Amino acid sequence: MARTTSYSRPKNTRRALLKLLSYLGRHAWTLLLIAFLVAVSSLSGIIGTYLLKPVINNYIIPGDLPGLFRIILWMAILYLAGALACLAYNQLMVRLSQQVVSEIRADLFAHTQTLPLSYFDTHTHGELMSRFTNDVDTITEALNSSFAMLIQSFLTLVGTFTMLLVLSWRLSLIVFFFLGIMAVFINYNSRRSKEYFSMQQAYLGSINGFVEEIVSGQKVEKVFNHEPQDFAEFCRRNEAYRLAGTKALTHANHTVPTVVSINYINYALSACIGGLFTLAGLADLGTISAYLVYVRQASMPVNQFTQQLNFLLTALAGAERIFEMMDEEPEIDDGTVTLCHVTNSPDGDLQQSEVFTGHFAWKDSSRLIPLRGDVRFRDVVFGYTPGHTILNGISLYAKPGQKLAFVGSTGAGKTTIINLINRFYEIDSGVITYDGIDIRRIRKDDLRRSLSMVNQDTHLFTGTISDNIRYGRLDAEEEDITTASRIANAHSFIRRLPQGYQTPLHSDGANLSQGQRQLLSIARAAISQPPVLILDEATSSIDTRTEKLIEKGMDALMEGRTVFVIAHRLSTVRNSDVIMVLEKGEIIERGSHEELLEQKGRYYKLYTGQFELD
Repeated sequence: MARTTSYSRPKNTRRALLKLLSYLGRHAWTLLLIAFLVAVSSLSGIIGTYLLKPVINNYIIPGDLPGLFRIILWMAILYLAGALACLAYNQLMVRLSQQVVSEIRADLFAHTQTLPLSYFDTHTHGELMSRFTNDVDTITEALNSSFAMLIQSFLTLVGTFTMLLVLSWRLSLIVFFFLGIMAVFINYNSRRSKEYFSMQQAYLGSINGFVEEIVSGQKVEKVFNHEPQDFAEFCRRNEAYRLAGTKALTHANHTVPTVVSINYINYALSACIGGLFTLAGLADLGTISAYLVYVRQASMPVNQFTQQLNFLLTALAGAERIFEMMDEEPEIDDGTVTLCHVTNSPDGDLQQSEVFTGHFAWKDSSRLIPLRGDVRFRDVVFGYTPGHTILNGISLYAKPGQKLAFVGSTGAGKTTIINLINRFYEIDSGVITYDGIDIRRIRKDDLRRSLSMVNQDTHLFTGTISDNIRYGRLDAEEEDITTASRIANAHSFIRRLPQGYQTPLHSDGANLSQGQRQLLSIARAAISQPPVLILDEATSSIDTRTEKLIEKGMDALMEGRTVFVIAHRLSTVRNSDVIMVLEKGEIIERGSHEELLEQKGRYYKLYTGQFELD
């Protein structure tokens, strides 16, 4: 019998099934062939069993040995055809299921790439990853086995019941009575075991989360000598998991012996009454023999159909979650203005180039507008959630080549301004312009290609150091990578590594220090020679000496370009052209370092230590 599992039913079974069938429909001819082979496999067993009646009545009892050999040969051919059909549809189903799941997974990933950042803000990484793992796995399992098995069980069930009624409707009343008892018991026991299996899964998730947390926090655990308490907590969760698992498996393991016992009683009673029917002349020996074989087989398709239906419901629940994610609205992008590489002709006109030149322009229809890096906010109002405003009528401008710095308490709106420049979120009111163009008119991909960003939390990908730096510009040569590394002051530590630029990175660069990871992140931003650079606490993990070297390199790189800096460490913003102090979504002070010190306001208090950032 198939294993018992916990499942959650889909909220809209019909819709999930139709969406799943739309993927299967792309392989309609393969499905039809599988359905045909399943029917052949099922019918060969049903017909083969029915042939016992003429074998006994027409050949064994009369003693017709030649005829017996002939019909046995035909039965052997029939069963062989069924076995070959079973083998063929299983192979086809495996290939089909892998193809369909591959298409679903590819479509899901492609759609995930189009979702707005706000979607990821409201869904945990674990929740999203479960779509690609657990939910896809349930679909794979259902398509591999449950889909074909469900069809076969249904055909076998219908065929067996039909033959029981054809052979003897009187004896069939006994069989149907016991099958009803089996169905009631299976339904009751499945609900009980499902309840405990659900608890088991919840406790397992609790254990996994606890172990992951403790393993990642080993240093803290050892420093505070918390091993005994953590072990006690693990034992408590482990015991709860054991008890739930024991009860779940106890109920699940009751099913098989109970159903087998009921079937034995059914078989014994049918055999006794069938024998009496034979003695009374109400049935012949061949009929009773074939009938009793059907009785033995009757419980198997019932069991299989019930279990496979549960697995199919599990798959549909997983499919529903996947399709719900696919139905999420993608990022809105109505922009028509694009970014292109340009060269300056001798007469001063811009000429579009197909190769990287380090110079950019906006292409609005057939008109080329030089990308200068002029960014302006006019009365911008924004909130991540309705009714909770983060920016309250912000107005600011960054002239080409200026270095702007934002300082303020946590939650003042510094990072929000950066997110709006990238157009990760849409403003509620006001306007943001880039070189005089409303950023809503610029295609998002092109807008973001004009910006390079270095975050406080670095993220490095699996690959070599060279691959991670080249992530900023995929067509970069090795010479470009070395130049960017020198600018970011990363070249010196990279060349001391055993494999230099070909050193492999793993686990988000765990084999490097935090400062080294940040240097690579800065080199990745530098290699694209961005017209606008955004530094969000970019030097927070780097010592003061390295920070000054990086600032020199960045100043050289950003000459004539615009730089936005977010920093808690005020020493990093002293040389900014304009410093803006934010508080509760408003700019309360703006000016150069010297001008703000003269005002003796919030910035002066921050700089002199009379006030600290939260």
